[in-house]
Amino acid sequence: MNTGAVKEAEKHTVFAARLTQRGHVIHSMDDLLMLYEKAYTENTLERITALPHPTVQKFAVITVAVVGASRRFLSQITRHQNEVKFMSASLQYSNYNWNAEFVVPYEILTASQDVQEMYMKSCQSDMDSYSELIQLGIGNDAAGYAAPQGLRNILIISATPYQWKHMIGQRVCRRNTAETRIVMLKIWQELYELSPILFAPEQTGAFCQRDYCKEGKLSCGETIYKLLSPSHILRLDYPALFTEDDNENTSD
Repeated sequence: MNTGAVKEAEKHTVFAARLTQRGHVIHSMDDLLMLYEKAYTENTLERITALPHPTVQKFAVITVAVVGASRRFLSQITRHQNEVKFMSASLQYSNYNWNAEFVVPYEILTASQDVQEMYMKSCQSDMDSYSELIQLGIGNDAAGYAAPQGLRNILIISATPYQWKHMIGQRVCRRNTAETRIVMLKIWQELYELSPILFAPEQTGAFCQRDYCKEGKLSCGETIYKLLSPSHILRLDYPALFTEDDNENTSD
């Protein structure tokens, strides 16, 4: 949402790193502001973000809006609490009576028509029960227990650049659910386009992209090539999301 915050994050990162080395020459607020406004090169940013000092990447907040992900995605991503804030549409205050839409998991999206219809019928049946409860005078909050995990939701996420990289690195791993991977790959792609250095694959991708898989015996066994961008990974792992025209008109 606040796309300008990405460039501010770059600026804060360089400034914070420079500050640690220039305390002896800063004698006033003017000196500090001069350092803050000092220009930097891409090489400088790349060197600083590669250092094992994550604190310099924690002085800005980037806010992302996710429209249409499921409540299951909500329950998974909100496990990240360090340096992250969440706000979502509430089942207590929102009335989904006859207004529900559902996420179709990738595995079902690529399955037969019969499977897709069975899934949608199940979701609609749950929401029919929700609507009946509402009509019987049960409040939105209690009726919400009948809503399926596939119910589409609105979610706002604010996090520091470092924490975004941490969340993306964990959640684009192939051991996550397809929806979680797709949402986080799309978020990564947006951030990567705004700052290809700060959110480079070798610093932001799954463990296997950055170094080695840390899942041990639980590893999926399918290493993601180190230099693959998020858009490449999306097309490689989820081709059904794209048309032939998408693939022809898109290049990294």
